[in-house]
Amino acid sequence: MKIAFVSTECVPYAKTGGLADVAGALPKDLENLGCEVKLFVPKYFLIDEHKHGLAFNWDIGEMPISVNGKIRSVHVHQSKLPNSNVEVIFIDCPHYFHRHRIYTNDLDEDERFILFSKGVIETLQRMQWTPDVIHCNDWQTGLIPLYIKDNYSWDDLFNKTASLFTIHNIYYQGRFSKSSLFAAEIKGDLFYPGGPVEFEDGVSFMKAGISFADMVNTVSNTYAHEIQTPDHGAGLDGLLRWRKDDLYGILNGADYDVWNPETDIHIPYHYSHKDLTNKIKNKKFLLKHFNMPFDEKVPLIGIVSRMVTQKGYDIFADALVDLMQLNAQWIILGSGEDKYENMFRSLSNRLPKKVGVYIGYNNELSHLVEAGVDIFIMPSNYEPCGLNQIYSMKYGTVPVVRKTGGLADTVKDWDEQNHYGFKDGNGFSFNDYSGYALYKSVERAVNTFGEKDVWEKIQKNGMKKNYSWKHSAEQYMEIYKLAMEKKGA
Repeated sequence: MKIAFVSTECVPYAKTGGLADVAGALPKDLENLGCEVKLFVPKYFLIDEHKHGLAFNWDIGEMPISVNGKIRSVHVHQSKLPNSNVEVIFIDCPHYFHRHRIYTNDLDEDERFILFSKGVIETLQRMQWTPDVIHCNDWQTGLIPLYIKDNYSWDDLFNKTASLFTIHNIYYQGRFSKSSLFAAEIKGDLFYPGGPVEFEDGVSFMKAGISFADMVNTVSNTYAHEIQTPDHGAGLDGLLRWRKDDLYGILNGADYDVWNPETDIHIPYHYSHKDLTNKIKNKKFLLKHFNMPFDEKVPLIGIVSRMVTQKGYDIFADALVDLMQLNAQWIILGSGEDKYENMFRSLSNRLPKKVGVYIGYNNELSHLVEAGVDIFIMPSNYEPCGLNQIYSMKYGTVPVVRKTGGLADTVKDWDEQNHYGFKDGNGFSFNDYSGYALYKSVERAVNTFGEKDVWEKIQKNGMKKNYSWKHSAEQYMEIYKLAMEKKGA
């Protein structure tokens, strides 16, 4: 099976969130299952050509692509995804992609990804490579299913090419004014109230992807159901209910080549579920890094996150006084809204022996936090999949989460499971989106930490779970087949 995997970010080249982890891992596992995969990403200014071995494609040369009535010069560079034979194809247009951020608030943000979408299709044309499936990810690629069924339908190359559109976060929809119709060369008869590209009298790239893709999926089973409701559908719940027979949830996987306490290059002491001895050494190392005292009886709680309301920091703020009275220490890593950054800075300044804070992004430190803390907090308002709870479990770090999206699909509350006679709980969770519910769940975790035999059981339950990409890749293969059947390939 030939798969064109299209993403606007990918590790190790460019990252803002979980999509980059997906794009850097899933194509490799698809290749391991026998697929021929070509991965398409924009060539951003921040991508180091020499470091990643990019080579200019002289066979394709210059591609003139029209956006908003202007012809832009586009070129193609190629490389290989590390530890694989997956070919990475970089769409290069300095006018749009040589900026200091991957995503911007610039007035031409729509044009940037119109060009990328066209660039992917026209590169495929020049390569004369017919994918069985084009796998599109999030709103930035939402026009591709429309384009291959309309603007580029004249090319027999795509007659049997099916499309899958993956929603990683329904709230980021690529909404622009009507002028995007002209910029994208979308036919005016597709724009009408309630139509396939119209949303609140503007254009939605996300809606276009959902409307025109042969199949649609999102990144956990629970989230696939949540986005069909008014509370979590962000205005597209009606369309998603209409497409419910073509909508699936597939949990994101973890790249255990990177996130594994037995081999992690970013932590000083390795360990496994068979021998947890070295985990406490990582805890001591982490606390020393933040000039905080170590006490074996005091649990260390970690957060690695964007500091935004979506991630639950409004209810964290509501519970702050009570949380700080618990007999626990905290390590917090992340950045986001000023009010939350300032909240955590203030905590660290007032309670330097209890709270350590790093404002910003630090990949190495995020690994050390996962290995060094005892408890990991994710109080999200909504969470399509979540990866940190999966990483935490692998590192013997017990997650405390709100039951939503992928968090609900992966974390089983110890007390709930125990109540019904099961011993397979791997964390703590709560339903109500409130500071009180968060506090009570963290309190339960802190109290259980003192019961060493129970705590080790919870740790090992999580560590034995396997959320590798192999299983997810197998599920994607099934959806690809369904998309091809629907296309009639």
